[in-house]
Amino acid sequence: MIDFTVTGAFLVGLMGAGHCIGMCGGLVGAFSQQLPKPPGQNMLAAQLQFILSYNFGRILSYTIAGALIGGSASVLSTLFSLDLYLISMRIFAGMMMIATGLYIAQIWSGVVQIERLGKLVWKVVGPVANRLLPIKNLKQAFVAGFFWGWLPCGLVYSTLTWSVAANSAQQGALIMAAFGLGTLPALVSAGVAAQFFAQLVMKRAVRLFSGLILVSFGIQTLYIAFAQLS
Repeated sequence: MIDFTVTGAFLVGLMGAGHCIGMCGGLVGAFSQQLPKPPGQNMLAAQLQFILSYNFGRILSYTIAGALIGGSASVLSTLFSLDLYLISMRIFAGMMMIATGLYIAQIWSGVVQIERLGKLVWKVVGPVANRLLPIKNLKQAFVAGFFWGWLPCGLVYSTLTWSVAANSAQQGALIMAAFGLGTLPALVSAGVAAQFFAQLVMKRAVRLFSGLILVSFGIQTLYIAFAQLS
């Protein structure tokens, strides 16, 4: 079932452009500079193919992570009281949704501290990703994007916690796929140097409005969870 959690995940990706560009924009820009230049082909079109291949690999890594987390949560729910477990996970997801909304609205940036946890993962994945450079073909770009998708990122990890509350591998995958698709405009723009979109979503009013919408999603999630406790 597609619900506002998936919508919220897409919104986090879309409106987290400032963080995405700061975190990965330089990487995507450097990636774009070293792409092969096929003879007789439009350079912009060739570059876009590589950038999309790279980003779809990255989105696949998010989707798999969401499925693994959501599926693991579903298995764990069999070990505990199911109702209490789901309510607890919904409260956790609501709190993370509010924290992420406050970050996007530039009110509180505590969620980025989660990136410290990802450094342990990157110590393993990073060396493998670096061996794939420079990129020579679309398949290699896709694989490189898949590995670079594990780069420590507070927005990714905070959204990933929603997959826990989803209590389903399918729903967890859907949440993270929606998040990844939301990040696509910003990072494709960074790759092809089209900055209009990035400038738009980084405007204070747009970030504040989007962040507060996400906070409202989180409050609604908490309301539903606490109502189930009564």
